Amino acid sequence: MTPALEPLRRIAAYAVCTDTEDRVLLVRASPRSGTPGVWSLPGGAVDHGEDPNHTVVRETAAETGISVAVTGLRDVLADMRSLPRRGITLHTDRLIYQVAIRGGQLCHRINQPTDLARWCSLDEAKQLPLRPFTASALGLPPETIDLRPDTAPDFPSFYAVPGPDGLHRAQRFAAYAVATDPARRILLTRIAPGYPGAGRWHLPGGGTDYGEQPGAALIRELVEETGQRGRLIRLLGVASHRDAASLGPEGYPIDWHGVRAFYEVAVDRPAPPIVGDVGGSTSEARWFGNSELTAMPSSELTEVTAEAVSAARLV
Repeated sequence: MTPALEPLRRIAAYAVCTDTEDRVLLVRASPRSGTPGVWSLPGGAVDHGEDPNHTVVRETAAETGISVAVTGLRDVLADMRSLPRRGITLHTDRLIYQVAIRGGQLCHRINQPTDLARWCSLDEAKQLPLRPFTASALGLPPETIDLRPDTAPDFPSFYAVPGPDGLHRAQRFAAYAVATDPARRILLTRIAPGYPGAGRWHLPGGGTDYGEQPGAALIRELVEETGQRGRLIRLLGVASHRDAASLGPEGYPIDWHGVRAFYEVAVDRPAPPIVGDVGGSTSEARWFGNSELTAMPSSELTEVTAEAVSAARLV
């Protein structure tokens, strides 16, 4: 692919919605989209500050006329595709939710990125050109539909743009590890001075690179940030938090929206933690026993850490 394509990133949420006949709800991309005629799960981009749970409900209703409620998180994955007609290469972090039907009536759209909604059996879905992430979510072999660049383009991990309220905005996708050793100690990192949340204990992990899968990212970050080698066990959940006037090393307030996937990770051979990125956002890393974690005031933990520890049932 030509290097002239502009790299972009986005976060999106999608619904796996089935009816009483076990058919799945799919939508077709219109000529206004980057991949006209291709079918996918209903869903779309997460707005700044929006919880992805709300995104999937909003987008499903807009694209299909069906009202849904989120019942669970199925998967988190990333893909990269080139859209030469638009002059862009796009990395999308996709959150796949299971949903239940609440009501509504199937309808189609005119002059929108999708133009047709349909209930399909898996056999019928197999005959359609499906976006790769949709095929994977349905347990079907992914087709080679997307154009992919030969290598991931350069793209900054920090990318803020001016917002309508005068503040710079940054939306960031990150992956974090609820990492435990055979003694069920949990590994936490302390946020360095000068960074939002300074002094609080946080999960090891961080922002994913362009073109990188979240599971691979957190295993990489675990080594770089603490010196520990981990084994990915399972996806625990996704947290969405907004800090509307965060002040960090940039020196000016930023309206941050973080969407963070967190995973259970086993460290089979724990070692004394070593902070590899000296001078970065992590000042310390250490193992905590269950009694220490239970006694720690919630104010000493970041929001995503408290949420992830609860999901992992460690306290």
